[in-house]
Amino acid sequence: MTHHHLHSSPKTCHWGFFEAKLAPVLTVDSGDEVTIDTISGGPDVVPDRNKFFVPPELFEVHASNERMLPGHILTGPIALRGAEPGDVLEVHILDVKPRQDWGYNLIRPLAGTLPDDFHEMRLLNIPLDLKRMVGRLPWGLDLPLKPFFGVMGVAPPPAWGRISSLIPRAMGGNLDNKELGPGATLYLPVFVRGALFSCGDGHGVQGDGEVCVTAIETALQGRFRLTLRKDMRLEYPRAETPSHYMTMAMDPDLDQCVVRALRDMIALIGEKRNLSREDAYTLCSLAADLRVTQTVNGAKGIHCMIEKTIVHG
Repeated sequence: MTHHHLHSSPKTCHWGFFEAKLAPVLTVDSGDEVTIDTISGGPDVVPDRNKFFVPPELFEVHASNERMLPGHILTGPIALRGAEPGDVLEVHILDVKPRQDWGYNLIRPLAGTLPDDFHEMRLLNIPLDLKRMVGRLPWGLDLPLKPFFGVMGVAPPPAWGRISSLIPRAMGGNLDNKELGPGATLYLPVFVRGALFSCGDGHGVQGDGEVCVTAIETALQGRFRLTLRKDMRLEYPRAETPSHYMTMAMDPDLDQCVVRALRDMIALIGEKRNLSREDAYTLCSLAADLRVTQTVNGAKGIHCMIEKTIVHG
């Protein structure tokens, strides 16, 4: 196992899109660990540099990188040797920590879960106390931070061309799933040679739904173990935490997300415990939780979670 450190820079970041023909900026072997630095936000959200630390490469990316509007600044892609279409990339999230002492939150008219209710743009720059791991909100609340990456994904199928980083799809991307913090493992279907993993959209903390479109958006550093799984076949992302199995679904219709996530959980339970579909459906009704991941990314999200001890009990 080798450890790599991928720093964010104009040469290692792509802004606002995923694309199969992007050249990898790093190539690793299965089982290697990678520390990845990320940055977040356009020029309009940067606070006073005399009051907060701003990663200097953020300005360099603003000045020189092509931008697909709107979208996230992503670090990568990272190629995994031996990965081929049909394989699965296992992304074990070992650690996540903030890289700066501020984050931001935006309300935009005609966006979010209540697009017609708020008519003015509002930007909050939120101080982050990294010793206490809290964000200080304007009305005096110290909100505990629980950092995670909103965007983790592989390259899409080549026929898709260049796609926005905003909409989550089968290759992952803008999942905005707060369960995917340290200790969690994300499983992504591979569509191109090398898989081509990228991440970004750092969140200091977020509620299920991410209703006003943004969390506390901030720069993060993540440490990952990337493992090639040729023994798995997936059509859609799955995940697990130390305590739960998780299926995910994205669609403009939240009802369709429920259907897809539940069907995949029934299949997962059958794989793990060899239960019939009827028994797995019953178990889901008794013990699985359907949770709203986010309602703001064009394709909304549902994740279905069930305790591992119940599946194996």
